[in-house]
Amino acid sequence: MERSRAALRVIEVDTVVPLARPADAPVGSPTDSPHRVRIIDGTLSCLARHGTAKTTVDDIARESGVSRATVYRAFPGGRDEILGAVVDTEMARLFSALGVRLGTAGDLESALVGGIVEASVRLRDHAALHFLVEHEPGIILGHLAFADSDRLLATASRFTAPFLARWMSPSEAERVAEWAARIVLSYAISPSDRTDLCDPAQARRLVATFMIPGIDALHSAAAAPIDITPFPGSRSAPTGAGPTAAS
Repeated sequence: MERSRAALRVIEVDTVVPLARPADAPVGSPTDSPHRVRIIDGTLSCLARHGTAKTTVDDIARESGVSRATVYRAFPGGRDEILGAVVDTEMARLFSALGVRLGTAGDLESALVGGIVEASVRLRDHAALHFLVEHEPGIILGHLAFADSDRLLATASRFTAPFLARWMSPSEAERVAEWAARIVLSYAISPSDRTDLCDPAQARRLVATFMIPGIDALHSAAAAPIDITPFPGSRSAPTGAGPTAAS
């Protein structure tokens, strides 16, 4: 279980993770295997049915339609290496889809709505992720809700911010990108009966009602600096701060 926990890590990337062979990997290396994506997709099917604890290399080979030897040629590190590649690939697929939605948006509101809806739909429809959250929460929720969530948010923010910087300064874009990522993550972890971010109309209402006014406040020359990061747990309260007595 500990090895699976390590393999299902949250990666830190500055750009989209390649789906096939890294640019610096020599042709003919294990990462150049034509079977890699097929094996990764087979692994996702296994995880959606059995989770990490009961998924073996034999299961992966059978689901992928390749031999056990082929699996080890593509992934010499075996199951743990495959699980790590699954995380990398799914992050790459998410960021690739987000890049399309954000890159084709004509204004800030459309970019935020498109990105939020795309990410929310992909999280909602990810069968393997849902199985792990339900049956092996210790592996997933630590990355989504606790210490590792900072790395996840930083990764998402670094990717998204350059797209938003078309309408604001780079520093503002980073803050807004993190805000949007936190919104998606919080609704994914704790869905609301009132707001469905997979619905473009409801996502647009949230963005127009809350996010855009908050972003506009950042541009107000008369306004004091605003921190829109929700629940800044690392910030200490000012000295002497506390509830104000009525008397």
